[in-house]
Amino acid sequence: MSKKNSQTSPQRQKMHVKKGDVVQVIAGSDKGKVGEILRALPQESTVVVKGVNIRTKHTKPQQEGESGQIVTYEAPIHSSKVMLYSEKKKIASRVGYTLTEDGRKVRILKKTGEIID
Repeated sequence: MSKKNSQTSPQRQKMHVKKGDVVQVIAGSDKGKVGEILRALPQESTVVVKGVNIRTKHTKPQQEGESGQIVTYEAPIHSSKVMLYSEKKKIASRVGYTLTEDGRKVRILKKTGEIID
């Protein structure tokens, strides 16, 4: 019998959002906030959203005579906690896929029919 290592990284999931998309947070302490995706991390299925999940980090001085700092940064959140957001209609929606007349596969918002790509 082979034992599976519990330290292995999770399987990569195809994410419904990309860098640059405007999303709304649908769960957690930042629920309802709207922001742009700064970074997508598909290996962990997480995204970094501007202005969401703000953390503070206290850094020690690196050189003598330098003072320490308190740095704020956006930490990643799971991609299942965000939903694409239409800035025109001010509504969050699931994503769908459709083909255009010229045969390109594009993403659309299911509630509004708005083409994202």
